[in-house]
Amino acid sequence: MKSASVLLQLLGGTKSSHALRRWINFWPPFLGTGIRVTHIAPDMKAVDVEMKLRFWNANYVGTHFGGSLFAMTDPFYMLMLMANLGRDYIVWDKAATIRYRKPGKGTVRAEFRLSDSQIEDVREKLKTLPKYEPVFVVEVKDEAGIVIAEVEKLLHVRKKQQSL
Repeated sequence: MKSASVLLQLLGGTKSSHALRRWINFWPPFLGTGIRVTHIAPDMKAVDVEMKLRFWNANYVGTHFGGSLFAMTDPFYMLMLMANLGRDYIVWDKAATIRYRKPGKGTVRAEFRLSDSQIEDVREKLKTLPKYEPVFVVEVKDEAGIVIAEVEKLLHVRKKQQSL
């Protein structure tokens, strides 16, 4: 998809999702907390992220610091939607909430998935609305697959205004 390659060029300087993954993994907020992107699909419809528990991302009781759990879910739905909608749309993260379910220990993971129907839903809504604010949910799971946190991401999407 052409729009995905444009985003990859902007963020990673290449058309390769592998290069984008490497670039994001060196982004200081992720590097400093130990957040690691393990997979980015070439079509930007799937991203997998993990974080190992280390002394620098643990809280005072020895479990994952909540801010690091929140950070590992931050930019992905916005980037995925930007890549799949293309240059004619503006996409912003507008709000997010996190609900902690259990203490996070060991390696935690989050899987972001964007379906064709979700993308088409945004396009359809913006045919009649000036803006649309879809909600995406991602679960952060521990090594046993148990949900330790649930994050809701509210995005703001609108079409760019055409120049006259």
